[in-house]
Amino acid sequence: MNKKEMVVNPYNVEGEVNYERLVKEFGLEKIDDKILKKIKKRAGEIHPALRRGIFFAGRDLNWVLDEYEKGNKFFLYTGCGPSGPIHIGHLMVWYFTKWLQDKFDCELYFQFTDDEKFLYKNLSYEEIQKWVEENMLDVVAVGFNPKKTHFIIDTKHAGIMYPEAIKVAKKVTFSTIKASFGFNESNNVGSIFYTAMQAVPAFLPCVLKKKKMPCLIPHAIDQDTHFRLTRDILPKLGYYKPASIQCSFLPPLGGLNGKMSSSEEIKGILSTDNANEVKNKINKYAFSGGGATIEEHKKSGGNPEIDVSFQYLKYLFEEDDNKLREIEKDYKSGKMLTGELKKYTIEKINGFLAKHQERRKNAKNIISQYILKA
Repeated sequence: MNKKEMVVNPYNVEGEVNYERLVKEFGLEKIDDKILKKIKKRAGEIHPALRRGIFFAGRDLNWVLDEYEKGNKFFLYTGCGPSGPIHIGHLMVWYFTKWLQDKFDCELYFQFTDDEKFLYKNLSYEEIQKWVEENMLDVVAVGFNPKKTHFIIDTKHAGIMYPEAIKVAKKVTFSTIKASFGFNESNNVGSIFYTAMQAVPAFLPCVLKKKKMPCLIPHAIDQDTHFRLTRDILPKLGYYKPASIQCSFLPPLGGLNGKMSSSEEIKGILSTDNANEVKNKINKYAFSGGGATIEEHKKSGGNPEIDVSFQYLKYLFEEDDNKLREIEKDYKSGKMLTGELKKYTIEKINGFLAKHQERRKNAKNIISQYILKA
């Protein structure tokens, strides 16, 4: 059986993802010790996702950190495509973004791309708006600073977004969009225009504040195409190229290829899953790197690199490096069984989600504090 060819873009992730190859093909810079030292100097620590190479590459990170040292503080930009429930892959990026906001004391512009999802998904405008409201609850529950966090809803903020988007759009040709995203004549005209809207938050704060400022975009690597185009265009409009810090994909339950999704038949772990739902999903669907039998596992050990439960601990749910190393060692040696690893992972996920869901319950009362006033 032939392996699926690797495809990684904002609208499709297929095949076995080779991150080294993507770094070369996308022209990314790997995060090295020099960058980590700069981050630690200012933040006082290194986030587990950086220590473990989960956020592993970026663009202009040295530059944006140097600017910060000079007093030219960057702002953060990330977002959400509201077309379904939030899963732990989304949360991983957002909790890391919160860490950046806290450590660097910076503003965050968070974009809800309701226009994009309406154009690309078989959902009504009204359905998309319901998901905007639901997804906002999760973003607020992350705990971003309401005084320094600004929600942008593309259709609701069209009055300030559209005048800037057309400036971007004027600099982008249809042939560039076709080559970048694999589009053809059957794509609707809105989808062809959309990337101009996604570019806007990378310089909108500069427009609003009438000040040239650096931008840092934390995101998963599949979104890189949008921001490569953004980087090409913004200097032509008189703004800095946005810097980025990019992560690998939290694996789907069924195995390490691709990324977690909330639209697949076997959904990922959702932010709203209760303790039993998490338990059932991990026990039933989480791909195991263990031996075929207990005897075989005890004799030969397991492979944590392909074990989804271990990867979830590594990506988000076990902050203690020593504990993670202990689990890895015990699993490799066969001392820890797959069932024991799954049980521990279930406990960690449920502990994390219980706190998130408690904050989510109260989020509706404070959403208005986050929506950009402009």
